[in-house]
Amino acid sequence: MRTFGAAPPPPTFFDRLKSGLAKTGLGEILTKKKLDAATIAELEEALIRADMGAGQARKLAAAVAKGRYDAEITGPELKTILAGEITALLAPVQKPLTAPDGIKPFVILVAGVNGTGKTTTIGKLAKRLAEGGAKVTLAAGDTFRAAAIEQLRVWADRAKAQFVATKAGGDAAGLAFEALEKARAQDSDILIIDTAGRLQNKAGLMAELEKIARVIKKLDASAPHAVLLVLDATTGQNAISQVEAFSASVPVTGLVMTKLDGTAKGGILVALAGRFGLPVHYIGVGEGEDDLQPFVAADFARALVGADVSHEGRES
Repeated sequence: MRTFGAAPPPPTFFDRLKSGLAKTGLGEILTKKKLDAATIAELEEALIRADMGAGQARKLAAAVAKGRYDAEITGPELKTILAGEITALLAPVQKPLTAPDGIKPFVILVAGVNGTGKTTTIGKLAKRLAEGGAKVTLAAGDTFRAAAIEQLRVWADRAKAQFVATKAGGDAAGLAFEALEKARAQDSDILIIDTAGRLQNKAGLMAELEKIARVIKKLDASAPHAVLLVLDATTGQNAISQVEAFSASVPVTGLVMTKLDGTAKGGILVALAGRFGLPVHYIGVGEGEDDLQPFVAADFARALVGADVSHEGRES
């Protein structure tokens, strides 16, 4: 079994994640001295504001209060307890992106609505994989936007990856078919196919996504081997309808959450985990090449509540 992109994050990543997630305001209320009814109600409201959803917020607040009601408690203790409960909820979806031995090329189809940072995410992922020793081919399947084709070409150059494209406005399904043929001929380990950003309520565009997946199967019945849905954390609860819509068109196998550095809605990742249980492979906190990192449930939970953690996993 090959594991992709499992290198440890740079020292600044957790700090940037924590700084971004501080916008949820959770850290500000977790300074109470007594875990009474008012504190629990305030905690539940803050979790809802962070876009965890009413159901998850209620469960988490109840879990924090269990066995501790009316107890004296310090702010750091409360943060640690809440982070532990969130970690337990997120741990099942902390799964690295892996490929079984013998599948070559491993075909990754990447989807998402406009503006999620999908093409940039593909470029960062390609660079991570290439640095890990994989031979990568990128396919510019977002044929609606000439800018997206050129953007992916730049990322392919950075990652020293093979690049397959067609003219702007060309047939995306045909391009995907050609890309798989070329990836095979070039002995690539991984083929990543970009797709046009689409609104989840546009039936024609969703049908095109289905067609891409269908056409790939003519060459490899088991492909695509992974379908990654890129979600923008700033959209909050709208991410739920996006997962539902895309999953109805293609078999979504994992999630990538971007823009966690610019939102008060970071709790949406908790809501998605509870609702769908889909693996979360990567999270992003910026535009830099190293700003896409494997998802680590415990680090995310501690950043969300404003707790500290060292980069060797020791609490500070």
